[in-house]
Amino acid sequence: MLDQRLLRDHPDTIVAQLARRGLAADLTGAQLIARQERDLEQRRSDLQAEGNQIGRRVGELIRGGAAADGAEVAALREQGNRIKQQVAVLEEEEKALQARLREQLLALPNLPGPEVPDGRSEADNVERRRWGSPRREAGLEEHWQIGERLGLWETERSVRIAQSRFITLLGAGARLERALISFMLDHHSARGYTEVLPPILVNSASLTGSGQLPKFAEESFRCADDDLWLTPTAEVPITSLHRGEVIGAEQLPLRYCAYTPCFRREAGSYGRDTRGLIRLHQFNKVELYWFCHPERSAEAHEQLTRDAESVLEALELPYRRIELCTGDLGFSAARTYDLEVWLAGAGAYREISSCSVCGDFQARRAAIRFKEGKGTQLLHTLNGSGLAVGRTMAALLEAGQQPDGSVTLPAALAPWFGSDRISAA
Repeated sequence: MLDQRLLRDHPDTIVAQLARRGLAADLTGAQLIARQERDLEQRRSDLQAEGNQIGRRVGELIRGGAAADGAEVAALREQGNRIKQQVAVLEEEEKALQARLREQLLALPNLPGPEVPDGRSEADNVERRRWGSPRREAGLEEHWQIGERLGLWETERSVRIAQSRFITLLGAGARLERALISFMLDHHSARGYTEVLPPILVNSASLTGSGQLPKFAEESFRCADDDLWLTPTAEVPITSLHRGEVIGAEQLPLRYCAYTPCFRREAGSYGRDTRGLIRLHQFNKVELYWFCHPERSAEAHEQLTRDAESVLEALELPYRRIELCTGDLGFSAARTYDLEVWLAGAGAYREISSCSVCGDFQARRAAIRFKEGKGTQLLHTLNGSGLAVGRTMAALLEAGQQPDGSVTLPAALAPWFGSDRISAA
């Protein structure tokens, strides 16, 4: 959430930065509310100070020998009561304005960082680096063909169980998914992350704190009878792991890795990637998340991205790092690197991780601060997939396919899977 002081005093700055995202914003009404709220706060504060002064005067008179039920004391107390009533009215008006202002601020995305390249869409994203040598051969199968041929999953029966865009992993497919989850968690734990297994159901406050609500309500699955939603990403519960807290500066950075199933409606994406593991309503993901000091968020962003890249390198999967332009940034992100893995069968790079620094945007929404010296301030949050498990499996199947129909797996994964090969029947 954006700082209401910036909205109140420098709305043109917000308008200009949102224009970089391709958004035209009229903040006149929101600015007016912010200024009214500030004026009310000042009036209330002045009245409270006046009431406190009257209370002190009453105490001085009584200590000086004035009768507690005397005319002068009674007049002051009556004046103090009137002030209390006025303060109560102003407090209610202030709460109403704060609610209206928060509603408008919650709908505004984060402002892009100054170093983010300007652009309108993904066509304007900038490639920053590549790693590995992509396998390029004629006649390679795509992962959905390999998976169906080897009996790694079942799609038609999954429709019977749930609906389309769900999948049931079987045999070596289920074992490979489990092996990848364990491999990724152990890999990141060895790099200093604290493993977390959070709730899969999250409340509205958690979704709001991370930036999923109110904008992305239609993208999420909601439990009809409770204020609970199926989490779209572990970013949501981990953001709220410290919601409303003040953390000691000496504890920063806090670095977490978490496995969760993730649930997304993928509204508007029907007809795209309908086969295989790329775009499902339910998928598994290992998430990386940092709470860090604002002065170190840029270097933290680089380190988090490198930690995600290190999984791809350990699994010998070629990838490229793409910096998103302003027009392609996610709602909560100030800067983002997408990691795109090479799918040998498809002959294309596909997103497998999105590593973002959010500045104090989520921390303000979730009221997460850190204490340094005598004061407190908002910390910075960062998140990234480390990695999306199904897409990693897809890349491994396409990269390791052999002429005899089997699939070889990288040596680093073999101890978790129990073999370096998935054999054809």
